[in-house]
This record gives sequence, structure tokens and C-alpha cells, in this order.
Amino acid sequence: MNFIRTMHFAGVAVCICTAALADHADAQTAGSITTSVGWLHISPQGNATPLTVQSVGGVTVNQQMAGTGAHASSTDTMGITTEYYFTDNVGVAMLFGLPLKVNLVGDGTLQKYGTLGTTRPMPPAIELRYHLFSAASKFRPYAGLGVNYTWFTQVRATNRQFVADSFGPGGSAHATLSASWNPVFELGASYAMTKHWSVGASVGYMPVKTHLTLYGQTATGTQIVSTSTLRLHPVNVFLNVAYTF
Repeated sequence: MNFIRTMHFAGVAVCICTAALADHADAQTAGSITTSVGWLHISPQGNATPLTVQSVGGVTVNQQMAGTGAHASSTDTMGITTEYYFTDNVGVAMLFGLPLKVNLVGDGTLQKYGTLGTTRPMPPAIELRYHLFSAASKFRPYAGLGVNYTWFTQVRATNRQFVADSFGPGGSAHATLSASWNPVFELGASYAMTKHWSVGASVGYMPVKTHLTLYGQTATGTQIVSTSTLRLHPVNVFLNVAYTF
């Protein structure tokens, strides 16, 4: 009797375990969609070439201002990704972030000014990912390769002292940053907490480069145009919570 009861309990336990494994195996399989939300830290690694005065009053100058430089500050925002699984191992992900503000900080002879200006970059990306291990695995590392299009809004020269020293008392300035296509590289991993919920972390890199054009105007109306190439090259860290449909 005890043997029969023991076998009955064992059979129930096996059924429960089998059901649990089957339930988990439905996550991150072909046809499923995973949406991730979390903290996105963006840390630019590059810098800017020296400013070059291209023209003064419409007359070509092409004179480099030796010792000038700048870099973009690090920033944080909310990251959002949505991934569709074409197979158990291959998916395509869209990467977004809430609008963020980046400061352009002076280097070299411009270091004394601190923040020279601000901008709001828009860097959405699309990425092909390959996930290791089976769909039933709780821990799944992945590698991603994709493309990004970055453009910039609200580009502003905000440092009044820099503007006054560069274009004289009563002078003014505004700037533009060029848009660009860039490759995206990412390494990450997810860990399934339940059938639908998981946590994840990733590190990404985009060799973003943009061309800065600074339009200055003196109090008498003379326009001075200067340019620089800004290499942003951000390393992005994304810590997130995800839900798989």
C-alpha cells in the first residue's frame, strides 16, 4: 500500500515538473515578442577635432584654432527595446530611448568655459540578435549586430562667455550637427524569472560621428562660420526588466 502511495506521489511530482518545464519552454520561442524597459547609461568615449574657421564675412579663411577641443558628456535615460523572435535563437530588435540631453564640454583652450552647448540626440537602432542555448534555458546570452540612424535636435550654444569671447560683445551664435548612419554592436544576456518575466543586461557600442557647424555673428552683422568633427563613440549599458508575449 505504501509502495503504491509512493508511486502515486512520484507520478504527480513528475507531472508537475514536466508541466513546469513545458510552461517555461514557451518563452522566447519563434513567434514571441519581448519588450524590455530599464536604465540606459550612455557614455561617449570620443572627442572633437579643433575648431576650424571656414569663413569670415563670406571670405574663405580655413584657419584651424590650435588647442581647441570638446567632448560630449555622459547621460542617463529610460531605454526601451522590442524584439521579435523569427526562430528560437534568432530575433530582430528595435532599440529606443526617451529623449535625452547631452552637454558639449570644452577641452584644451576651451576647457575654462565648461559646457559650451547642449543638444538632444535621437539614436534609434534596429538589430539582428542571435541567442545562445535553447528556448527553455533560463540564462540566454546573445550577440547583436545592427544599424543606427542618429540625428540631433535643439542644438544650442549656451555659454554666453564663450560666444562673447569668440564673436565679440553683442555677438550671437547657433550651431548644427549632421545626421549619420552607424553600425551597432551589442553583447547581452537575459535571465528568465518566470514564463513571461525576465531581467537582462547588455553593453553596446556605436561609432557615431557628426559634423558640427558653428554660425557666429558679430554685433555689426559679420558672420563667422567654424566647423569641427565630433566623434561620440558611445558605450551604452542597459539594465532592464522584460516581458515576453
